[in-house]
Amino acid sequence: MAEESVTVGSGAPISTSPGSAGVSSQAPGVATTVSAVASATEGIGPGHLVESDIDDQLFVFQSEDTALMSLMLKAKKVTVTSPEVEHFMIDEQRSTLTTDAAVAASNKAQFVLPLVASDQNIPRDFHTLLIPDVDGYGPDGKTTTPGKGLMLFVTGREASSDNPIVRAVNGPKANATDAFCTTPAIPAGSKVKLLANAMYETQKEVDPDLIVPRPSIVYLQKRGMNQVVSDYFDAQKKHIPFTQSLIAEQAILNFKRAGNRTLWAGQKGKFPVKVPKLGEQMIYFTEGIRWQFKRELQHGGKWTFEKLIALAKMYFTGEDVPKTALLLAGKNLLEELQCIDFSKHPEVQISVKTNKIGWEVTNIHTVFGDIEIKREPTLDTLGWSNSGALIGEDRLVHYMYSQQHEFKDRVDGEEATRKGIIVWDGLALKGACHVWIDGEGEKANAGAVTYAIWDSEEAPEDDELVEGRVYLLTIDCPGINSAAQNGQTWQYKGATKGWAEFSGEIFAD
Repeated sequence: MAEESVTVGSGAPISTSPGSAGVSSQAPGVATTVSAVASATEGIGPGHLVESDIDDQLFVFQSEDTALMSLMLKAKKVTVTSPEVEHFMIDEQRSTLTTDAAVAASNKAQFVLPLVASDQNIPRDFHTLLIPDVDGYGPDGKTTTPGKGLMLFVTGREASSDNPIVRAVNGPKANATDAFCTTPAIPAGSKVKLLANAMYETQKEVDPDLIVPRPSIVYLQKRGMNQVVSDYFDAQKKHIPFTQSLIAEQAILNFKRAGNRTLWAGQKGKFPVKVPKLGEQMIYFTEGIRWQFKRELQHGGKWTFEKLIALAKMYFTGEDVPKTALLLAGKNLLEELQCIDFSKHPEVQISVKTNKIGWEVTNIHTVFGDIEIKREPTLDTLGWSNSGALIGEDRLVHYMYSQQHEFKDRVDGEEATRKGIIVWDGLALKGACHVWIDGEGEKANAGAVTYAIWDSEEAPEDDELVEGRVYLLTIDCPGINSAAQNGQTWQYKGATKGWAEFSGEIFAD
């Protein structure tokens, strides 16, 4: 079956840079115009967002038994015109950049700041940058000021590399009376914090910021439920009050449960099928959210208070901070969390409440934020009883190709009536706040960063050491590094590169 593709716009696509979660959605220094957005998105036009408009009756029916589907029905809806949807995950802007080569000290007033390729386009003219690990200098330009980082000012760009050209604000000076600082020594791998721009007296124009998303393709799956009741069956006086409403109730429950399993674990795909009298048509399979997580916590052993707080810190203190935290848990994970010994921490408040959705949940209040915990029976059905998903309810998108609708037909050539429901939709995660807690020892999603909570002073052994994994420390760990302290995150980068403190970016080298 031939497929057509339409390209809108012209010219070379605008180069985008990754945000804090590694999504290439940043196009610094570009005006927000129709043409610019079309170029930055390679010809993808804007969508039309529609506020939530749910079928309350379907939501209320066995809502707690199919939690993820109920969340989807409550989520923001986006009405689309195709079963293949370009899902835009607008990322939080980057705040930390990295140098990829050293800068040697010299008497030059301006110098090129060599950044890694993905960072070169982010600092714009008149931006200020701070390097916390390089000491600045006092007004005399001779005395260093330990603890006060070196600040730089962007004056232009190097044509050959697109790296920023900078000058030091509080750098060394040849003479105390000099107006400009000279070039200080900056090590390779230095972390550079992006600060606000600084404008001269009469200036009113600076490079604009354009943030556009890099889409991923989401397939929407058409699902239907049929109920056929013969006239003869309906006319019988039955020993059990087996009415049509009871049949419909069981059919809807089965429809929701099967759909809920699909929303969790469905595999993305499409292929053509031959339909009698109608020819060839495409059938689509939506991808479950289990395979959409960008952060995965690989957990083993017993859950403790310290591990729970580390999880809350990981979730609430990233660049992409959600308003709420709902943990949908399998039965074994739920049991472990309920059995945590909180006796030594009277400041932690645990309560049972009814949340905004109408579910009765266990609410754990931490200094970082509240976590609402609810059992998701579907995870047990799918074999994920030791696992769970920490989800931001406001970060879900419900794509709908066609509105849910019901039908009622007479069956051709039969004395029976067919009733049914048809819906064509899909669910996608938005943002990078969501965390999948894997307690089954499964392999992580491709492209996801894995985390582990580490509570030992010794470094992980070979069987626990995974290249690229980020370890959240709940105690000081000199076995990793003498500077590795409780509360920090350290990433193992392999036998050659060793350990490095994790900067918080999802896709680190």
